[in-house]
Amino acid sequence: MRFHIVTILPELCASPLTHSIVGRAQRRGLVEVELVDPRHWAAGRHRKADDRPFGGGPGMVLAAPPIAGALDWLATRAPQARRLITSPLGRKLDQAFARELATAQDLVVICGHYEGIDERIVDLYKPEPFSLGDYVLSGGELAAMVLVDAVTRLVPGVLGNAESAVEDSFTADDALDHPCFTRPRSFRGLDVPQALIEGDHAGVAQWRAERRAQAEAERRTGPTN
Repeated sequence: MRFHIVTILPELCASPLTHSIVGRAQRRGLVEVELVDPRHWAAGRHRKADDRPFGGGPGMVLAAPPIAGALDWLATRAPQARRLITSPLGRKLDQAFARELATAQDLVVICGHYEGIDERIVDLYKPEPFSLGDYVLSGGELAAMVLVDAVTRLVPGVLGNAESAVEDSFTADDALDHPCFTRPRSFRGLDVPQALIEGDHAGVAQWRAERRAQAEAERRTGPTN
């Protein structure tokens, strides 16, 4: 799978992409992440990619020509790519959406910034808007990194244990994951639940199922004492 991130702040994205699961997946050749700076297609000596909005108002807007230049260039490299754009108006990124995106060969992610992107980019290129939730970020780069991480985990061969992706929260029956414990058995007066150390696989499965159900109930109604 290949990700193509269109951003005016490639340096902001560089570090998260070199660590942990995404970094290892790239080094193993399972995924590729390309950072594309639209300033390369901006006119003028200063390669300015933004301007003041027509009609007035605060802030700046990412201009259409540099973004269009980047997308046209990417179209020659990944003509079948699925295009996405970060937007508070978009579809919420959840596990089902991540699974859907993981089936693509190429994903182009356009990162919004400032007050947004010239709407003509949406009209011309029809990218699919997506959002992390109902709150405002300074730019779309962090949302793009979350998307890359969530989708990369689902690429075959990325996780050391394939069952990890299957048992993640929101994957098995779209439910939350169960609590996890490791050594030592006792820590500051709290012990690992007995069901997890008895070696009874059926008992472990039952305990985990009960805790998943409890987590789901608390998510809807609030914690119970």
